Amino acid sequence: MLLAVLPSAACLADACDELPKPAVKVERLESQVALNTRYGVKALNNLGATVSRPGHQVLGLTRGTASASLAVHSPTLVDSSGRWECASPQITLRYGFSPITVYVAREFPPGSCAHQQIYEHEMRHVKTYEEHLVNLEKDLLATLNARFATGGPWRGKAGDIGPRLRRELDQRWLPMVQREIRRVEAAQALIDTDEEYARVADACDGAIKKVIR
Repeated sequence: MLLAVLPSAACLADACDELPKPAVKVERLESQVALNTRYGVKALNNLGATVSRPGHQVLGLTRGTASASLAVHSPTLVDSSGRWECASPQITLRYGFSPITVYVAREFPPGSCAHQQIYEHEMRHVKTYEEHLVNLEKDLLATLNARFATGGPWRGKAGDIGPRLRRELDQRWLPMVQREIRRVEAAQALIDTDEEYARVADACDGAIKKVIR
């Protein structure tokens, strides 16, 4: 937070208009995708127990670690009495899924037809994660702009604005962003249909079915 002191409250009122306007910036984190082939089918069934469809074996799994943070930098002016201040919040939202881990059961080694089929299916989940983040960006920016970037600098008692802003970001807006990120699970569930499970299981001339039996 940048801080400057002015001689009087009257000067403070005039100088506040010289501060930069409040602004919001949204940055998507670049997804880092890692492949993990250390776990067998049994272990993946345990890892994916909460998302797998009943009656189906988990041959592959994709997990994205959601991340969201709200940083704030506020140029601030305080009058000479030390009683009043004005500040211009400059807010940066960074969000994304990083890392994203794609699991393929070790019973299907890299280079095999079965591995490729399962991997391609899981990459559809990766694409869904990434598309969800892109689709969120415009709405998140509009929502945060509507709250923080439609007027002039904030004004209040000296020392109050920073804690008040941080509290609002942590208690209201960060949970909102996290909820919006988690909405991706509904789109992910649409990929894992019974028909898709059957298609993958029947691939590679029955090589996958032989393992899951």
